[in-house]
Amino acid sequence: MTRHVTLFRSVCTFLNGCVVIAATAIAPAVAVEPITEKPWREAVLSVTDLDVTARFFTEIGGYETLDRGALSASAIAAWGLPASASGHYRLLRAPMGGDFGQIRLVTFEAAGRREPMRPGSRAWDTGCYFSMMIRVKNMQSIYDDAIRLGWWTETPITALKFGESDLRVVIYRGPDGVQVQTYDRLSPPLPETIPDFERMTAPFNMMQMVADRDVAYDFFTQVLGFDTFYKGKPYTAKTPTPTPIGIPLNLTTSIPYRAGIVYPVEGEFGRMEMIEVMGIDGFDYADQCDAPNLGILAVRYPVADIERAKSQVLARGGAITRDIATASLGGVGTVELFSLKTPDGAIMQFFSDPAAQ
Repeated sequence: MTRHVTLFRSVCTFLNGCVVIAATAIAPAVAVEPITEKPWREAVLSVTDLDVTARFFTEIGGYETLDRGALSASAIAAWGLPASASGHYRLLRAPMGGDFGQIRLVTFEAAGRREPMRPGSRAWDTGCYFSMMIRVKNMQSIYDDAIRLGWWTETPITALKFGESDLRVVIYRGPDGVQVQTYDRLSPPLPETIPDFERMTAPFNMMQMVADRDVAYDFFTQVLGFDTFYKGKPYTAKTPTPTPIGIPLNLTTSIPYRAGIVYPVEGEFGRMEMIEVMGIDGFDYADQCDAPNLGILAVRYPVADIERAKSQVLARGGAITRDIATASLGGVGTVELFSLKTPDGAIMQFFSDPAAQ
C-alpha cells in the first residue's frame, strides 16, 4: 500500500477539540509501506496490583476479563528480564468487543527494582508513554466514580469548544502513575464507525510527550510507514485558557505546543499521538521505559509477516531493541515478537498474528 502525507484544515484531537471539516492531500505521494495494517491489539500496563488497577476499567467501563494467569517464561524473557523473574497478567477488553484496544495488566516479581517510569508525569517531561485515551459518555459520573476508586485527576474536567465540537476532557491518574485521558464529545454525535457503548470505549489513542515532534513524526511515518491523521503548527491560546494537558494557566498564551497523530490504517482506533511542549524545560525519562518499571509499558501491533516487518524497519534505518523471539502470550497464543523504541524511549512491539496464520 502506498501512503501519502495529508494535512488537515481542521481535525478532532484531544488537544484542541476541533472536528474534521475537510482534508486535502497537498503533498506528493510517498511510497512508504506500513509494517502493519491493523490497529494496535493491546496496551501493556506494568502495575503492582492487577485487580486494583483493573477496577477502573471493569467497574466504570464494564470491561470484561478475557484471560488471566502467570506470565510464561518466554514472555518474561521477551522483556529482557532474568530467568528467575516471574509475574502475572490480566487481559481486559471493552464491552464493544473487537480484537483491538485491549489492555494487558502485568505485574513482575523478583525482576529487580521497580520504579515509576515517569515520576510526577508532567506534560513537559518527555519519555515513555504519557497516557492512554478513551472515549466516554457522562464525564461527571465517571469523574465521581474514579475518585471513589482512589484515582486522581491531573486536570479538572475541561470544557473545549471548537467549530461544531463541544467536548469535555480530563486526565485521570491511577495506581503506579498510570494515566488515562477521557474524551466526552457532547456534540456533534461520534462517527457511526465507532460501535455503540454505554460509558467507555476501548482505548483508541496512545499519547507520548516528546522532545521533538518532527523527529517522532518522521520515525512513525518513515520507519513504520504510518499514515498521517494530524500534524499541526505550534499552538498557543489567545487568552489564558485551561488545557487538557495541564499547562499552567498564565503560560497558555506564551508556551506553544505542537502535536502529531498517526495510524497504520485509517480508522477510529489504533492511533499514536506525540506532543511537544515548547519552552518549558522538564525531565527526560526516556531511559526508564523498560520492565519492570511501573506505568504504561508498551503497545503491541499484530503483523502478517514478522520477518518482513523486521526487515522493513531495518531497511528504513530503524533499530530493533529486542530481536524476534517466540513468546506465549496468555489470551493470544504463541507468537513471534520483536521490540523497538520510539525516539523518546516508548516501547512498541510487533507480533505475528495467530489469527492470520
